[in-house]
Amino acid sequence: MTDDISTLRRILRETRTIAVVGLSAEWHRPSYFAAKYMQQHGYRILPVNPRYDEVLGERCYASLREIEVPVDMVDVFRRTADVLPIAEQAVAIGARCLWQQIGVVNRAAAELARAAGLDAVMDRCVKIEHARLFGGLHWAGVNTGVISARRPV
Repeated sequence: MTDDISTLRRILRETRTIAVVGLSAEWHRPSYFAAKYMQQHGYRILPVNPRYDEVLGERCYASLREIEVPVDMVDVFRRTADVLPIAEQAVAIGARCLWQQIGVVNRAAAELARAAGLDAVMDRCVKIEHARLFGGLHWAGVNTGVISARRPV
């Protein structure tokens, strides 16, 4: 599994376009929150969900194969059992990374992606890793200084 800091940092630094498979248009869903964070940090988000026409101001695609622009990362917000066909599509469209979100661990999909030359990340949140590695934790309210372990003066 790709989980060393230097590799995660390289992936996030080299990525510009992220296809988010399973992106919801509902603002309170984790996929929406993570995609919005990444979009606000300069990444182009391409929603992949046949239920919607548009999410976060971007055209929504029914599948990865419909996307007409190069995709750097495929970020998967789907059940573990659904990932292998997504990995096959990621390879077919020439993506550079298959990223499985927290709780999603499909080793066969990761192996397929790696065998095709893609980076493969499992069981990690792209938003959390970006915030952790590039100093964005304060954006989510985690490092606001409102709560502190310091004694009041």
